Amino acid sequence: MTSTGPRTLADELRSRSDAELAGLLRARADLLSPLPGDLSQLATRAGTRASVTRALERLDTFTLQTAEALAVAPHPCPYPALAALLPGGAERLPHALATLRARALLWGRPEALRLVRTAQELLAPTAARPSGTGLGPTLAEAAAGISPSRMQELLVNAGLPPSHDPVSALSALAGLFTDRTRLGALLEDAGPQARAVLDRLAWGPPYGEVSHRPGPHVRLLLDRGLLMPAAPGTVVLPREVALHLRGGHAHRELRPHPPWPALRAQLPPPAVDAAAGGAAYSALTVVEELLTSWETEAPSVMRTGGLAVRDLKRLAVTLDMPEPEAAFWVELTYAAGLLAADGEVDERYAPTPAYDAWLELSPAARWTRLATAWLTATRVPGLVGTRDSKGRLLAALGPGLDRGPTVEVRRHVLDLLASLPEGGAPRPGDVQERVRWELPRRLPEDSRTLLCGAVVAEAEYLGVTGRGALASFVRPLLDTAPGEEDAAERLAPLLPEAVDHILVQADLTAIAPGPLCRELRQAMAVAADVESRGGATVYRFTPGSVRRALDAGWTSDDLHTFLADHSRTPVPQPLTYLVDDMARRHGRLRVGAASSYVRCDDEALLTQLLADRRAEPLRLRRLAPTVAISASRPDILLERLREIGFAPAAESVEGTVLSLRPRTRRTPPRTAPEPAPDSPPPADDTLLTAAVRAIRAGDHARGEAPRPSGGRVPEPTGPPPRTPPEETLTTLRAAAGDGALVWIGYVGADGVATQRVLSPVRVEAGFVTAFDHTADEIRTYPLHRITGGITLRE
Repeated sequence: MTSTGPRTLADELRSRSDAELAGLLRARADLLSPLPGDLSQLATRAGTRASVTRALERLDTFTLQTAEALAVAPHPCPYPALAALLPGGAERLPHALATLRARALLWGRPEALRLVRTAQELLAPTAARPSGTGLGPTLAEAAAGISPSRMQELLVNAGLPPSHDPVSALSALAGLFTDRTRLGALLEDAGPQARAVLDRLAWGPPYGEVSHRPGPHVRLLLDRGLLMPAAPGTVVLPREVALHLRGGHAHRELRPHPPWPALRAQLPPPAVDAAAGGAAYSALTVVEELLTSWETEAPSVMRTGGLAVRDLKRLAVTLDMPEPEAAFWVELTYAAGLLAADGEVDERYAPTPAYDAWLELSPAARWTRLATAWLTATRVPGLVGTRDSKGRLLAALGPGLDRGPTVEVRRHVLDLLASLPEGGAPRPGDVQERVRWELPRRLPEDSRTLLCGAVVAEAEYLGVTGRGALASFVRPLLDTAPGEEDAAERLAPLLPEAVDHILVQADLTAIAPGPLCRELRQAMAVAADVESRGGATVYRFTPGSVRRALDAGWTSDDLHTFLADHSRTPVPQPLTYLVDDMARRHGRLRVGAASSYVRCDDEALLTQLLADRRAEPLRLRRLAPTVAISASRPDILLERLREIGFAPAAESVEGTVLSLRPRTRRTPPRTAPEPAPDSPPPADDTLLTAAVRAIRAGDHARGEAPRPSGGRVPEPTGPPPRTPPEETLTTLRAAAGDGALVWIGYVGADGVATQRVLSPVRVEAGFVTAFDHTADEIRTYPLHRITGGITLRE
């Protein structure tokens, strides 16, 4: 007696090995939550519409074309019939079928292949949902609802004997349409005009419009059933006729092989790493400049959430970069947990305490922290400035920027770059074409283009790529178990050495001959303005920058000492004069709180101020030869006096000069935002092994499959076991590893002592997850309620 093969998907799952079941759960992680109780539940859940849709979205183009061909093929479909629908794909067809079978979308023997019912429904063509094949309904589906008399007319016009049985009539007409010789003769007899109509519909869409009085050639096609009415004024080409016109091909363009991207450049790997290393160091500098700026001038959070457009523009000017790139760095620091809203009444964005810890890391470790956050982030900075489906503007750090497929698309792009020869830089258009082949149903075309372009651009900003090619130090981050330490070790030699000196020029500029060390860079940011960036940053000392340093609490001696200590060239006299002159003028006007007042020992200078028309909005009024008052707040008064060219200083109630160094903001401790993927994360091997064991245990308990030893679960006798906690824990962990049964004593919340037989699958965090043979279900028990455990032998 020959085997008939599996009768259902559940039967086929029972014949799979543990490794094959683990592979299914790895590929379709949504099947794990909640954990199925047995293989029948697993098969049922694998056939639900949401799960099948998610699985189809992750198929590559040829595997999807194979599934589409199965959806329009006879049910069940023999392997040779499927191969005939996919000519040119014979080499890749076994792999495509293996993928469909591994993901529980296909089952059955090679001579009777079957898609799961839900996949069949999703991929079969309908009027509302065209198929990727471009085919229409079968003759039987198109003829549903046709009157028996009309069916008789079709038989007679097609040259077939009449039959009063509608089923026999339809079967006879379908037999004609599947006979290539007879159908070919029928089409030949229809004439060239009729054949031209059919050819226009052959490759899809299969629906066409006709007038109330169709032409003779169209009338002939309708009378012979070569076209079938679908709705008033609409006809459809039956699938059997379309396949004949196509020569039996299910698809117009079969794409069995992934497109290989052309290289726009083949660079030496050291050159790629050098460029990526420089970009990585620049990334660290940009992040520090961004957060240093916002720790003193924190932008406010909009009522609708996110960063205001004016604040993003201001940041772009500060960082000297386009706004889209500034939005990327803002979102990256947020994803890395270095930036957050402070939660105050007047809510503002500021660095988190994690930023201080990040600064203590080595430069390479700081970069890997940023890169790891980028790899897992689901927010898309490229959407900033666009509008959502309701017409609302999307802001940086605001809601609406998460896109579930982002991580998956990013991973596909980086895996493609990793598969190219070292130093290979592909054309961006070819990268998009490859992702389109790998994820044809995953997301709309415009979203795919946006995400692919964003990945390529962001990778270059961050230093993941150098001149378009993947850097060698990034490859450890792409492994299954990301090697952050390995990546940091490879990156460290590539980062430029920080310099601790500048070259001061006679034109009041200073050149940084390389990236400055952090302390020197922060000091230069106070005392000078950045004039140009690049391999060598150019700073310029101005009256405003020197006054800024004096306002921050520096003295003229401090500035002279700083310049002498850090300049490898002699400090020019013009710069010395500038510092001395600004120090002499600084503080001659004193501002304090009254509402506010101005005090000046130089009566002539105060008279000059009061006579200046630009000071009229301040409404200054002289109370004494050296004192004037204003209704403005002291901070506003200071700012306005500086804008009109004076160098005031703030003073305390005792008359001493105050250093108005801005308050450094920090948020309360914040965790990095969780990514928002649209599918569960893949499970690790330990969880998969435990899940398979639990599902097998459930199947055994329900009698759907034999137990490993072929016997029944032993029934323990005697009182519940009592063993030391350490011994109990060791027993449970050993059983979870080798699949043994454990007899435990358990005290419930009501204080009643019971005994149970478990098949442990996981022991962690103070709990044991196991299949309870006493209750015939998977349960989780707290370890502190287990009085003891003894291993049972079946």
